[in-house]
Amino acid sequence: MKITFYGHNSLLLQIKEVKVLIDPFISGNPLSKDKITVDTIETDYILLTHAHQDHVLDAEAIAKANNATIVSNYEIAMYYQNKGIEVHPMNHGGHWEFDFGKVKYVNAIHTSSFADGTYGGQPGGFVIEGEHKTIYIAGDTALTMDMKLIPLQVKLDLAILPIGDNFTMGIEDAILASDFVECDKVLGVHYDTFGYIEIDHNEAKRKFFEKNKDLMLLGIGESIEL
Repeated sequence: MKITFYGHNSLLLQIKEVKVLIDPFISGNPLSKDKITVDTIETDYILLTHAHQDHVLDAEAIAKANNATIVSNYEIAMYYQNKGIEVHPMNHGGHWEFDFGKVKYVNAIHTSSFADGTYGGQPGGFVIEGEHKTIYIAGDTALTMDMKLIPLQVKLDLAILPIGDNFTMGIEDAILASDFVECDKVLGVHYDTFGYIEIDHNEAKRKFFEKNKDLMLLGIGESIEL
C-alpha cells in the first residue's frame, strides 16, 4: 500500500492496482495548488470523510474526469449522485468489500455541511484493509472514546490523525488517540493550511517521540509505503 500526501487531509492510496483518493482539497489549498495539478490526478474511488469545503472542493471535478465512484455517508453520496456521479453510500458501523479491500465507516466528532448550506450528514472516518495492511483515517474529529473500538477488531499498521488543533484534535489529543487505537505509527494531517492550524513540526515530533511514538509529517507530493 502506497500513500501519497497532497496536503491538508488529501491523500492518494495505491492499493493493489486501484487508486483511492481521500478528501480532495487541492486547488484551493495555498500550500498544494502550485505543486499538485488536479487535472492530472487519476483515481478509481474518492472517499469523503465529511462535507466541509476543505475536504470536498475538488471531488466533483476529479470524479467526473475519472468516472470515479464517491464513497461517503448517505447524505454526501446522494448530493453527488444528483450531480450524475457514481456513488457508494455508507453509514456508521457499516463496512463493504471493494475491489481494493475492506472499508468500514467509523464515528467522528465534528460538523458537516456543504459550502452551499446543504446538510452533509454526520462526519466519519475510515478503517481500510488492503494488501495485508490496515490503516485508520480519522478525518476531522475530536478525541473520542469510540476510537477504542477499533483495535477490538483490527490491528492497525498506521493511524492517520489530524494534529492542527482548533478545528480538530491537537498534538496532545492525537497522542491519546494513538493510544486509543493502539497504533504508535502516526501520519499527521490537517495542519499548516491556515493560520488557525499552523504547528511547530519539531515540537510535534518531539512530543510523539517522548511517548515512544513515530509522527510522520510528509511534504506535499511525498509518499510512504506500508
